[in-house]
Amino acid sequence: MSFDIHLSGHVKSVVDATLPGLVSSLVASGITAGDAALWGTAAEDEASQRLGWVEAVSVSRPLVPQIEALRVQLVAQGVTRVVLAGMGGSSLAPEVIAQTAGVPLVILDSTAPGQVLAALDGDAEAGGLTHTVLVVSSKSGATVETDSAKRAFEAAFRDLGIDPLQRIVVVTDPGSPLDQAARADGYTVFNADPTVGGRYSALTAFGLVPAGLAGVDISELLDEAEASLLEVAIDSPDNPALVLAAAIAGGEPRRDKLGLITDGTHIVGLPDWIEQLVAESTGKGGIGILPVVLLPVSPEIDSAPADLQIVRLVDEAKKFHLFEHHEGEIVISGSLGAQFVVWEYATAIAGSMLGINPFDQPDVESAKIATRGLLDARPDPTAPAFTVEGVEVRVSDPQLAVSGSVAGVLDALWAQIPEDGYVAIQAYVNRLELPQLTGLRELVAADSGRPTTFGWGPRFLHSTGQYHKGGPANGVFLQILEQTDVDLEIPDRPFTFGELIQAQAAGDASVLAQGHGRPVVTLTLTDPQIEVLSLFEAAQ
Repeated sequence: MSFDIHLSGHVKSVVDATLPGLVSSLVASGITAGDAALWGTAAEDEASQRLGWVEAVSVSRPLVPQIEALRVQLVAQGVTRVVLAGMGGSSLAPEVIAQTAGVPLVILDSTAPGQVLAALDGDAEAGGLTHTVLVVSSKSGATVETDSAKRAFEAAFRDLGIDPLQRIVVVTDPGSPLDQAARADGYTVFNADPTVGGRYSALTAFGLVPAGLAGVDISELLDEAEASLLEVAIDSPDNPALVLAAAIAGGEPRRDKLGLITDGTHIVGLPDWIEQLVAESTGKGGIGILPVVLLPVSPEIDSAPADLQIVRLVDEAKKFHLFEHHEGEIVISGSLGAQFVVWEYATAIAGSMLGINPFDQPDVESAKIATRGLLDARPDPTAPAFTVEGVEVRVSDPQLAVSGSVAGVLDALWAQIPEDGYVAIQAYVNRLELPQLTGLRELVAADSGRPTTFGWGPRFLHSTGQYHKGGPANGVFLQILEQTDVDLEIPDRPFTFGELIQAQAAGDASVLAQGHGRPVVTLTLTDPQIEVLSLFEAAQ
């Protein structure tokens, strides 16, 4: 079996009670057959145009020789460094594919100017920009982050006397603005299946082109996925997708938070991909499943809240289950291709169980609209800031500013967490310079006593950002920004990368606070390397 799942305790009881109904509903075979009515009348039109991922393996097979041929051509020219400009599922799937294969792939899913400059400069061992190919991935063909990156790379290539047409590869839906413009300009273009949404696109051109160009054996990945297709298509209690869906969306009361732990598995970064798939698919109409990416030593594990279900990703679930005692957990193992297929099926089935449309993302656009408004209307109309311990602070509610310390501001924010709530940390910084910020999640989870998520901005806006606005109204939000002298022009745009990322953070804070009444604290580090230590101390 290419995918193995073991259950115990409470979650096993939930699955035992839920599984017969899922089997008799014929939902698994219905998805395989493309039944768009499974998610209700309101979702039927959208679902009818979003089930192409079920056939992604067979549809994607013809792409493999094309991708491999292009890689051979590039390598022959000395082009061995691959940079991917993409957001959400367009970057997270190739990232986990490349990391698991141990293949270098530079991911540019940020508008932080320092991070963009690092992608442009490259590293000496890889030969820098002279040995670089950029893959620009955008399903809509109108994503501001990827468009900005493309413009910056075009200018940088030209400055070195390199023809961008020979160094930029485009992945997009047929007929998108990017598709039309790129073909008119003469770029190499790979079209993805337009009936596949971005977060379900791991096994389409969006996952395969950048990973394949970087050197991953993408044919093997498709083989792994294909080996699991029969298992997930059958209406049987042994169907792993039905079991997983029952485990994450069943029960009364339902555990609506999902703690994802990688424990000794060779698959690297899978929880981040699962997070965007599940959060963006299920966070609708005040309902949802909140994925929380954890470490094996995270505070949520030792004293797991009653609304948190632990999922442990391991190399061999059966052996792990026999030799390790993790009562009440979902223990999973499987090849990466199988993981993609089973989680996609299970998430779609969970949507049906929850009565929501797992294929739309109605709240993602709100932050984009707010960002565009801030870029068009200067100065920034956000709440006034005050300085505490050298950190610039903005709050959505004056009650959050009663303290004269950063620790006090954080305590005031934690005080607004509902009993069933969570904390979302959103870091709009250059993560290459401040990678230690991820450790803040552990401190905040312990200090607040509630499940805590961590997202790099603006990447998360294209995934978990949907849950923040469309899911249950029980989150509080901590934004971390940085002041930096580093900035970079975006060719033929009236704003810089620095202005763009600032507008994205301010726009999302405005939508969360004013549009949805969520508590938001924004901390801007004026001297990031020093003040990040103070922030850690304040969160303890």
